[in-house]
Amino acid sequence: MTRGGGWHAVVLLLVCIAIRVRSDASDHKYKVGDPVPLYSNKVGPFHNPSETYRYFDLPFCSPGDVKDKSEALGEVLNGDRLVSAPYKLDFLVDKESEVICKKKLSKKEVGVFRSAVAKDYYFQMYYDDLPIWGFLGKVDKEGKADPSEYKYYLFKHLHFEIFYNKDRVIEINARTDPNALVDLTDDKEVDVEFMYSAKWKETNVAFEKRMEKYSHSSSLPRHLEIHWFSIINSCVTVLLLTGFLATILMRVLKNDFVKYAHDEETADDQEETGWKYIHGDVFRFPKYKSLFAAALGSGTQLFTLATFIFLLALVGVFYPYNRGALFTALVVIYALTSGIAGYTAASFYCQLEGSNWVRNLLLTGGLFCGPLFLTFCFLNTVAIAYHATAALPFGTIVVIFLIWALVTSPLLVLGGIAGKNSKAEFQAPCRTTKYPREIPPLPWYRGTLPQMAMAGFLPFSAIYIELYYIFASVWGHRIYTIYSILFIVFIILLIVTAFITVALTYFQLAAEDHEWWWRSFLCGGSTGLFIYAYCLYYYYARSDMSGFMQTSFFFGYMACVCYAFFLMLGAVGFRAALFFVRHIYRSIKCE
Repeated sequence: MTRGGGWHAVVLLLVCIAIRVRSDASDHKYKVGDPVPLYSNKVGPFHNPSETYRYFDLPFCSPGDVKDKSEALGEVLNGDRLVSAPYKLDFLVDKESEVICKKKLSKKEVGVFRSAVAKDYYFQMYYDDLPIWGFLGKVDKEGKADPSEYKYYLFKHLHFEIFYNKDRVIEINARTDPNALVDLTDDKEVDVEFMYSAKWKETNVAFEKRMEKYSHSSSLPRHLEIHWFSIINSCVTVLLLTGFLATILMRVLKNDFVKYAHDEETADDQEETGWKYIHGDVFRFPKYKSLFAAALGSGTQLFTLATFIFLLALVGVFYPYNRGALFTALVVIYALTSGIAGYTAASFYCQLEGSNWVRNLLLTGGLFCGPLFLTFCFLNTVAIAYHATAALPFGTIVVIFLIWALVTSPLLVLGGIAGKNSKAEFQAPCRTTKYPREIPPLPWYRGTLPQMAMAGFLPFSAIYIELYYIFASVWGHRIYTIYSILFIVFIILLIVTAFITVALTYFQLAAEDHEWWWRSFLCGGSTGLFIYAYCLYYYYARSDMSGFMQTSFFFGYMACVCYAFFLMLGAVGFRAALFFVRHIYRSIKCE
């Protein structure tokens, strides 16, 4: 096995161990009457997925000994807070209208429940690691134009329908009794009798296939048609773009090569024009080279992170309701790949003849983590103010800090030292002149911002259909499991980004503008800005999210995600442009 292949295998193995593909409750076999673990997780407004609260923050009947379930890092990051539930659903034991408790709700508690019902609160539980969802109550708006006339009702009877196969739990459904209601409309004390029923039914579904029910929702024919339409749309875009660029660039470059070769044979003193004219400036190192190398290093690390996440998704690690697996994978892989950022940044910085590699390494470490940390501090403060489960406990923050201090930072430094000692020299086919040529006046559309707009639009158009489903999964309750299609779209995104950046770099050089380094990075990464613009559209046109906390979480964390895309695709764009520029200047004689 090669050294690189072995390293990749080690990272994947460590991530799988960290994710700890679940084998606790779901592996249990039961006998008649055995207690089956049931945990209440959280409650919250249905349209605000980030705004969730502990189950017993609402005045439900509480069991005498409420026990918190120990949770993995990813589960805590996901906002899960599992506690023992007030229901007892023993294996194969039917129950009919079992009373949990009788409770007199005070005026304040009635107001709390009424507010929750008005905001479409849902509850979430886990029974033998199977998810249960349901709404707390309903609002009767029928025939009432004035909101003050609305009636608010709390469901007090929950019916559980549980399917089993031999000694295993296969499926559970919960439905509320529409006739067992408590009127919460008026501010007065109310007597409530909370009840539940349980009915066990046999099924032939194998235990290994019990999670397929949840993944089928995203694989329905109607949805698959849209996904394949998205892929066909993207593939057509790629084929047209690559065909157009290949034809134009090959023809233009061929003509350029013939012309320059003819010029060399006939008139050596003839003044050069076009991209050959700037051969003495095209490999002049960019301004702010420390920042440039840091951005390239961070982008390369994020590209590696995305690749590993896709590999784990394709092998089935992120199955539906594998709580917190994605968050665990993101934290662990980001920590383990920080050496890549350090090595890439330091080696490229030294190739650019930079001297202060330590400062460059600090910049690399803080370029993505810095904004992410500031965003987290603000949003965690908001969550604490709301008493939401999204607020991380102090212990979890300490764990993340230790991962950063004991894994991320040392690997970054080791990668940086290895990069500095690689002694690689920048491969430039042409010598750089002592003084830079003046760039001729260019029309407005050749400026950086118009070029970024042109560069970002095509890659974004190739992914925007798939974006809706991803947003509906991350910022909603839709389940997304078609990772193979998502991976194809990701590959298409990389190809289109590379090709459009190469094309714009050629046109820039042909206009005798030799400052292509930063331009290629910015043009490659501009798709991230389009994705953030899509966030605005999604929030206002496609979702029902509301409230300061949910709005802050949505735009705050999406800003970090889009910034990550900017760095990753910027690195891809620059690498493609660098390969192209080296190739064309290697093909001509440079004096």
